[in-house]
Amino acid sequence: MDDLFSTETNERAEAARLRAELEDANYRYYVLNQPTLSDRDFDFKMKRLQALEELYPDLRTPDSPTQRVGSDLGRKANGFEQVAHRYPMLSLANSYNREEIEDWVRHLPAGVEIVAELKYDGLSISLHYEKGRLVRALTRGDGVQGDDVLRNIRTIQSIPSYVQGLPDYYEIRGEVLLPWEAFERLNREREEQEEPLFANPRNAASGTLKLLNPAEVARRGLTCRLYHVLGENLTGRTHTERLEQARLWGFPVSEKMQVCRSVDEVMAFIERWDTGRKNLPVATDGIVLKVNDIAAQQELGFTAKTPRWAIAYKFPAEKQLTVLRQISYQVGRTGVVTPVANLDPVQLSGTIVQRATLHNEDFVRQLGIRDGDKVWVEKGGEIIPKITGKEETGEQQATGVYQFITHCPECGTMLVRVEGEAAWRCPNENGCPPQQKGKLEHFVSRKAMNIDGLGEETIDLLWQKNLVRNIADLYDLKESDLSGLEGFGQKSAQRIISGIEASKQVPWERVLFAIGIRMVGETTAKKIARRFRSLQELQWASVEQLTAVEDVGEQIARNIVSFFEREDNLNMLLRLQQAGLQFTAEETTGQPISNELEGQTIVISGVFQKHSRDEYKALIERHGGKNAGSVSKKTSFILAGENMGPEKRKKADQLGVPLVEEDAFLQRIGIIN
Repeated sequence: MDDLFSTETNERAEAARLRAELEDANYRYYVLNQPTLSDRDFDFKMKRLQALEELYPDLRTPDSPTQRVGSDLGRKANGFEQVAHRYPMLSLANSYNREEIEDWVRHLPAGVEIVAELKYDGLSISLHYEKGRLVRALTRGDGVQGDDVLRNIRTIQSIPSYVQGLPDYYEIRGEVLLPWEAFERLNREREEQEEPLFANPRNAASGTLKLLNPAEVARRGLTCRLYHVLGENLTGRTHTERLEQARLWGFPVSEKMQVCRSVDEVMAFIERWDTGRKNLPVATDGIVLKVNDIAAQQELGFTAKTPRWAIAYKFPAEKQLTVLRQISYQVGRTGVVTPVANLDPVQLSGTIVQRATLHNEDFVRQLGIRDGDKVWVEKGGEIIPKITGKEETGEQQATGVYQFITHCPECGTMLVRVEGEAAWRCPNENGCPPQQKGKLEHFVSRKAMNIDGLGEETIDLLWQKNLVRNIADLYDLKESDLSGLEGFGQKSAQRIISGIEASKQVPWERVLFAIGIRMVGETTAKKIARRFRSLQELQWASVEQLTAVEDVGEQIARNIVSFFEREDNLNMLLRLQQAGLQFTAEETTGQPISNELEGQTIVISGVFQKHSRDEYKALIERHGGKNAGSVSKKTSFILAGENMGPEKRKKADQLGVPLVEEDAFLQRIGIIN
């Protein structure tokens, strides 16, 4: 009896642990875009929890991970309105082998057709059309409600905003994707800024779609594949007929699908695309199988979180065993020292892998790897190779305890580790070659000073010839310094000197970003530059004044203060000022234009065509008005764009607050006639 009681106690404790692990994994996957479990590990834990809930039914509560889909809704307000799905947006059950597919088929009506199609690896989206017009675009959310990301979806050129001749209402669902080419470009940009790299295109697409700046979303280059049509008055008896109709309407529907009539045909399709998917422009991570007949789908119905008429087959992650020959170290622009695994060459997803990042000391210690170990290298849906563990064998492998280096491998300076950070850093920021060259590359980059012709190789050449050592040296360069260098002619030299001269007109907010203060990214620099209108103002700002700026935390503030405490930085800034760079905001920026809105309190709601919400806030202030975030009796009017929030509209109706459309507002302040 005691043994039975002990077993039940242990199993209930296991169930509680599994629930916590699965909830955390869901949050990291859907919200943070930082997955910690592989699909296979996640499904194994889920099946174990389901078994325990069968054994102890009182554990099966409505909030159990077995009873609901993962949620991409943030834990805090994220600037997007949350809207209920008309039809629940559920996830799919996963399978990993023929036996599991055969088991699923056994529960289907005899003789049904099965549609096999590619499982695109992106962010699920549901597009709502009313009278032919796109009116909402909802993420999966928690399956019951999702974030309306319409303003960002409008930036995807392949998604039509209006289609003639459609039913009064219908939904079409699919995946928002970031193509491999755009993903690689985005990660190169993030690497240059020493920002964390996206592990795969799915994470990048999800993070992009939740950005609050549609212009940045448009720049990144999202695309879409649609695969499911919903509505009450649709024609077409089968799934494939409805998709073919959607393709004729102009929607981006994949042609890579096949109607199958046996498990053998399904497996042949899977085998063909396990290889063929590697040549596609977007990421896929499996195959989706669906019952083709719509009436049969309706008869089969749903479980609490998945449709019975569909299942996903997940491709196994591609991994290889190889030898870790040596852990080396590289120094980034901000001095972060990153351990790198140098491997015996191994082929993964069609490419030869010889190096993989090890992130930081803690990551290496968690893996327990050292020089000489046999390690597993994996790509799967990831483009960035990663080491997932070491092979435990009876053979003698590496010996000793892993020790992170104590001095910079480039300049010999003793490394420091800032409290609360995982990384070791070289503090010799103005004397360590990789940091100095990295600062130069950052300074001339497109989002910073945008100096054409000064790429990584050219900067390295200028460094070798001792022509530049810091960013101020660029403004001492002459055409004759360049034209005599290998690979340079008069035209290329002129182009660089012209680009350097043109950079003197770059506005203050971009100069602030370009000078490379640690953790001051492009967006943060803009916010700081709006508050501190000149270099001189910023130079004397205190930590308290800096943290009053939106998104500036104490660590960023201390980095700024420390930057201005260094004499070598002050000398560099003086030289840049003497060269003629813009260290003061334009006088017209933020200056009052009129008192047209004086004494009026205005709330902004919706999506606008001619200006961004931030630009409208600035216009309101420059015409004497005051911005407010919520509707009250003091609200003078609401500047109303498309897709205005229903709660704000309801409150406005209750209080009699007028709505002013975009063009009418611009006429009022004299911008358009």
